[in-house]
Amino acid sequence: MSSFSSSLPHLSLSVLQASEEGSLRALESLMTEFFHSCTTNDRKREIEELLNSFAGQPGSWRHCLYFLSNSRNEYVMMYSLTVFENLVNKMWVGVASGDKAELRSCLPKLLLSQHALLPFFIRNKLCKVIVDIGRQDWPMFYHDFFSNTLQLVQSPSLAPLGLVLLKMTSEELVCPREDLSVARKEELKKLLLDQIPTVLNLLTGILETVWDKHSVAVTTPPPSPTSREPGILAGDSTPMVLEAESGALCLLALECLAHLFSWIPLSSSITPSLLASIFHFARFGCQQPLKTKPLPTSNGDSAPGSLPANGGGHGRTGQMVGHAERARLGVMAMNCINELMCKNCVPVDFEEFLLRMFQQTFYLLQRLTNTHSHSNTHTVKSRLQELDESYVEKFTDFLRLFVSVHLRRIESNAQFPLVEFLALLFKYTFNQPNHEGYLACLDIWSIFLDYLTTKIRSRLADSDSVINRYKDALVLLLREVLNRIQFRLNQSQLEELDDETLDDDQQTEWQRYLRQSLEVVARVMELLPSQTFSVLFPVLQEDLDIYLGLQQFIVRSGTTGRRLNITAEADCRKLHCALRDLSSLLQAVGRLAEFFTGDVFSARFNDALAIVQRLVEVSCYGSQISLYDVEMAVPSVLKPDLIDVHAQSLAALQAYSHWLAQFCSEVQRQQDQTQFVDLIRSSMAATTPLINAKVPEKLLLSACHLLVSMATTVRPVFLVSLPAAQNIFNLITENHNHRLPQEAHVLVCRALSNMLLLPWPSLPEAEQQWQSRSANHTRLLSSLTQQYRLLPRPPSHHPNSKAVIQQTLCVLKDLVDSISGEATKSRQICYHSLQESVQVTLALFPLFIQQPDVTDEMLSFFLTLFQALRVQMGVAFTEQIIQTFLSMFTREQLAVSILQEGSSGSKAVEKFLKILQVVVQEPGQTFKPLLPSILSLCLDQVYPIVAERSCPDVKAEMFELLFQILHQNWRFFFKSSVLSSVQRSGAEELMENQAQFITAMQAFGQSFLQPDIHIFKQNLSYLEVLNTKHKLYHRKLFRNTMLFHFINVLLQVLLHKSHDLLQDDITLALYNMAAVDFPAFYSSFLPEFLNGCQGLDPHQRTTLARNFTPERDLPSFSQGVYRIVNDLRFYRLCNGSLPAGTLKL
Repeated sequence: MSSFSSSLPHLSLSVLQASEEGSLRALESLMTEFFHSCTTNDRKREIEELLNSFAGQPGSWRHCLYFLSNSRNEYVMMYSLTVFENLVNKMWVGVASGDKAELRSCLPKLLLSQHALLPFFIRNKLCKVIVDIGRQDWPMFYHDFFSNTLQLVQSPSLAPLGLVLLKMTSEELVCPREDLSVARKEELKKLLLDQIPTVLNLLTGILETVWDKHSVAVTTPPPSPTSREPGILAGDSTPMVLEAESGALCLLALECLAHLFSWIPLSSSITPSLLASIFHFARFGCQQPLKTKPLPTSNGDSAPGSLPANGGGHGRTGQMVGHAERARLGVMAMNCINELMCKNCVPVDFEEFLLRMFQQTFYLLQRLTNTHSHSNTHTVKSRLQELDESYVEKFTDFLRLFVSVHLRRIESNAQFPLVEFLALLFKYTFNQPNHEGYLACLDIWSIFLDYLTTKIRSRLADSDSVINRYKDALVLLLREVLNRIQFRLNQSQLEELDDETLDDDQQTEWQRYLRQSLEVVARVMELLPSQTFSVLFPVLQEDLDIYLGLQQFIVRSGTTGRRLNITAEADCRKLHCALRDLSSLLQAVGRLAEFFTGDVFSARFNDALAIVQRLVEVSCYGSQISLYDVEMAVPSVLKPDLIDVHAQSLAALQAYSHWLAQFCSEVQRQQDQTQFVDLIRSSMAATTPLINAKVPEKLLLSACHLLVSMATTVRPVFLVSLPAAQNIFNLITENHNHRLPQEAHVLVCRALSNMLLLPWPSLPEAEQQWQSRSANHTRLLSSLTQQYRLLPRPPSHHPNSKAVIQQTLCVLKDLVDSISGEATKSRQICYHSLQESVQVTLALFPLFIQQPDVTDEMLSFFLTLFQALRVQMGVAFTEQIIQTFLSMFTREQLAVSILQEGSSGSKAVEKFLKILQVVVQEPGQTFKPLLPSILSLCLDQVYPIVAERSCPDVKAEMFELLFQILHQNWRFFFKSSVLSSVQRSGAEELMENQAQFITAMQAFGQSFLQPDIHIFKQNLSYLEVLNTKHKLYHRKLFRNTMLFHFINVLLQVLLHKSHDLLQDDITLALYNMAAVDFPAFYSSFLPEFLNGCQGLDPHQRTTLARNFTPERDLPSFSQGVYRIVNDLRFYRLCNGSLPAGTLKL
């Protein structure tokens, strides 16, 4: 340690006092110590401060130049380059011109002399420093920067180095960071664009030279896609070979192209020969691996796009690239192609260009799906399996871009064989080596089917000819997709899919696979309904026969039990596959329900009737023999399968509830309703036996959801009188001992309530039997709330009180919510039945104010009441409720609740604020007397608690309440209308409650100074709405006292880059605020704003003001804002980098 300490004076006092050799040794010691595992954090901080201090000394770069030239220690080299990087990017303005010239000369020389010896990451960092200097000084002071790079690219031995510099130039000059002014950024882009033809020419030359030298047996151009000669790919059986040195060079050239294509526009510079060269290299990705030894690597350089330290090949000249390197070339070539493909803005004269690309693609697709490879045993799938996974992904991306962006341009071109292309895409899709690849291809088919559907809708006259063109391909697609979801055909592959872990969309891997497959089936159904039906139904029938035949295998077991007499392993496996497939096909049938309703109801009635009858039959069968209750050979596998089939049959039947509703309204006009009545009666017979606490939950919930759909969507008049429905009423109202699970209980209560509350379709008001239905509904709710209404007070003496409150309110809230959008009569009856429970809840509320979970439940119930039944509740009772809440939520109570972020208490306050939002939005004068106390709660009690804390959820609701008060009650503050205030043109505005208005605006303004981006976005949009609807920014009070404050805050936010995601929203708001008085903005606010900005000199302020041209259209104004923010940051950076005492002119 003493030797390290003794070296410190060399650096801390003055490096100049010691020899450079001594300084280098000291620095090496320090760097080694810093990265040593035994060094403490305190010591590391000490060394870091020392190094930073040295880097900040004037002229330290000279020593770094010596260190870089004379040290092989990687830490020292990296540190020296970091000093250079910091000098160029942050202090360049203050560097003397002579020093700059020396650096522009020395660093490139150092690179040329040392690049072969440097590790690749050091070499790349040195290249980056040189490019950074070019970004600052080219072409004025560094006129040969770009020409030197191009010379390197043209030099056989130094081309790899030149390509590294070229790619970095593209990256750093086109998308520079904050260290340049807008004018300089624009200048650099223009300068580079001028060089693009030369650059592309050079890169084409490199690729063509290598290809011509190394291609074997692939010298002929790609055949016409329409060619059907069997031998067109015969030459492809010979693998292409490439020397390692050439491979590394081409990889760098393709990396350059990929970055260039990301920003240059499509132009004639992208020549057919360049395109052909890229596609040549894309073929490398299609090659099967050869049995070759992997290449040795040097300098640890295995990063994609890296090149050997000496600029040449990895090994001896003549060594061939391995499969991984060839694949990388293919991937990089596809990257280039995809960069071109994703450009949606294609000039008219580029149709030919696109066609050429697609012909080349067609050729690649033929290669990928060609089975006549060097081994005839290869299937297409095994070919794709052997290819690099990234290459297959890139190729799939390409196909997606082609179909989504360019298909409409190319489809009508006679030279492009679209049907043949689809045949190849089909082959490619169904030979994907993994599930992810297959689903990505299904996405492409979905895009194509959407395109086709849109095309047919827009060309109804010749829709048949369009459909006929693709009919065979679509039927083939449909059959294959259905095959892919069937276990009896693909058990081993489908068993790999996880069916337990939920993803972000709350579905398992298997569910996602099935859903995407069924979406394709549904899209084909939309185009070819009868064909889809005829393909799907026989497959479904096959599995149904197996399921319906299980009854014969059920035998008695013991005195009361039953057993499924299928025990052989093969039979169990076959049954497992059949049941899994039946479950999937039932989901497919349910997914197609939408295609039998609406205008096509009559035309497709018989098909739909056959489906629904079959579903009813299967559901009844399942409920009658209750297979979930039967003993079996492999219960862990077969029992979940049987439960799932039963549940899916009910879910599929539920999917046809809209069809049943349409059937219901059709039969109202007919005498014979037998068919419809039988369907409903049988459906209820299948459903009601399952509504039992002993039934597996998955099946129970399916039955409950079907019951809800029958009551809510279908609404048959006779439903409530069916014995099956009466049984459910009795179960719910009388049997409190065998209570259903909460979710099922809530659903059944909703169904029973809706049977009595919802109007019957197609019947006049006089025949709705409201009187008897109302009496029955009151009895139902009286029974459901009996325990709740009889709770003793105070309820704490009753041990079960909390559970009773939560369960009852959960049911009541759901009942109210389900009729919120219904007719007045339904809501009146509902409120009449609820009245006593509402009074009880209000009486209980103060008793539970200290129990936030119960308070939250109560407020959720009241929120739903206010949203759905506030008219029925009446003004007086509503006021009583609000006043009770206002008196209970004291400042202390609010503070306790809000500060427990994410807790029940915090949620309760959110619900309370939501209730107030509903109240203040009520039109008319009804609740206006409550406004002052609501405003006071908001601004005087809630706001002070949340102002300086995060509390995002409460804060969001509080600001929405504030916005709704302003928006819905504008005349509470401004007496005059918008029109009269405009007509008065500047006369005194009549204003009331001014203090509250100012406080509200200050709260909004304060939120823009805080980091929460969601609150920022929400509040900015609220201000914009208030301006659009009520001319907020134009109001005299706002314009004279607040407008420039808001503009100032928003500009400062842009300057600090704290909310960059909202740049466009902020700029639009700035424009709308400035538009109130553009002359004042440009002549008064802008100079004042710039004068207040620290870190600028007068000349810079003048320049910034001059460059913000006084335009009044949004695009020009936005450009002005971008320029002033960017340049202001740039000037501050420059001024901060100048040495102390520098004279600024």
